[in-house]
Amino acid sequence: MKLLSPAQTRALDQATIRAQYTTSTALMERAADAVTNWLLNELLLDYDTEIHVCCGPGNNGGDGLVVARNLHRAGYRVHLWLLPAARHSPDFTHQQQQLPAGLAGQQISPNQLPAIAAGAVVVDALFGTGLSRPLEGAAAALVRHINDSGAMVVAVDMPSGLYADAPQPADCAVVRADFTLSFELPKLAFLLPQNAGFVGDWRLLPIGLDQEVIHNTAVDRFFVTADELRGQLPKRPKFSHKGTFGHALLLAGSKGKMGAAVLATQACLCGGAGLVTTRVPAAGYDILQISAPEAMCLTDPDTDCITELPDLAPYDAVGIGPGLGQHDDTRMVLRQLLETAQVPLVLDADALNLLGAYPDLQNLLPPNSLLTPHPKEFERLVGEPARDDYHRLDQLRDFAGRTRCYCVLKGAYTALAAPDGTLYFNSTGNPGMATGGSGDVLTGLLLALRAHRHLSPLTAALLGLHAHGRAGDLALPHTGHAGLLASDIVRFIGPALEELMG
Repeated sequence: MKLLSPAQTRALDQATIRAQYTTSTALMERAADAVTNWLLNELLLDYDTEIHVCCGPGNNGGDGLVVARNLHRAGYRVHLWLLPAARHSPDFTHQQQQLPAGLAGQQISPNQLPAIAAGAVVVDALFGTGLSRPLEGAAAALVRHINDSGAMVVAVDMPSGLYADAPQPADCAVVRADFTLSFELPKLAFLLPQNAGFVGDWRLLPIGLDQEVIHNTAVDRFFVTADELRGQLPKRPKFSHKGTFGHALLLAGSKGKMGAAVLATQACLCGGAGLVTTRVPAAGYDILQISAPEAMCLTDPDTDCITELPDLAPYDAVGIGPGLGQHDDTRMVLRQLLETAQVPLVLDADALNLLGAYPDLQNLLPPNSLLTPHPKEFERLVGEPARDDYHRLDQLRDFAGRTRCYCVLKGAYTALAAPDGTLYFNSTGNPGMATGGSGDVLTGLLLALRAHRHLSPLTAALLGLHAHGRAGDLALPHTGHAGLLASDIVRFIGPALEELMG
């Protein structure tokens, strides 16, 4: 799915109106009907529930007027509140003229705010994606009043006060929605941690926007779902053998951190690599052989950390980092790997911390390498904290472009930056996956897919991110959020990948 800018969203609406020979008011009716149907079918509103529809003076407010009209005609207790304004959009004025006699909207002011009971439902249709400055006056007072009411809040298209494409100033008034109903496509703002308390759970409502226009609109940000990925992982031919799907080498583990090597190895095996060899310190030999008997084990001469790089000739991809440690000898192994590798690389954990501590190593990164930092590791890589989530995305783009690598920023809606600056946001996963070892599992899975000879770097990365989150989603019913372990994610990698096969 494409993530459009506010200007592109407005252009899409206008293009839909032209292409479908319809009108802006008819499109507004479509959007409001979708909101009404969601309210009735998903919230299962009781007829005794008080519903407060709060409308601004623009087209978002026009959507709210139609929703109020629909609910009133369906027999619900609707209170309609209007922000005072010097002028209104033409579509708002048209919809206001269509209100039935029993649904006269009441203007609000900072001194006359509606009484909203804790058990009520508030439909926020004050401001949409066009907002470009902080709310003030009656609008700000109403938003803070809604937030303090304890009512369930459903935002139409955007929580009022939240910018669609940029950070808003601190302490400005923003609706804290329980649900946000977006039309056809998600907004970038929905995917960023700093906005989670405003957006709540978001839903996409199809309203028939023109698909050809969406297809032809150029963007550099995507929200990636199974629909876009299904079929990109080739089915296994009948006469496949273990050499068909690549030989992966994993450099991982140090004293006290062998679990990371085990989890990454198991994930690489379950991710479909034909052969997996894991290089570990000598102390990890028995641990790895017992925990992952399907893998081959190479032991380093040192007992506690990796000090030597093995011959890379047999391998189709190399992963390095889980549980690795940051010993000086290990740093030299990383340097040698970066200088000599002729196959795809996946770098995580302590390999990233070494890149951050010794920035000169970043100049050695082979193009199309795949890096998988969490936010603190990424901060060490770039050498400065981000001002906000939007700035962090800019840093991510810049880093991927400067190094010519693919860089993952792990978290909810994990972001992947390609060397050309395109951003891809993952759609799978759940909070139960915020547990030790989850990132090691991702490294092993991505390594398996990078060893696959028929996948591009981008396709392998997108498949791996999706399958990792999907495996966590498949595990969740069996474990619950608190009980989900990294090893549970490993168990469901196979079924997650099977869903994506052509």
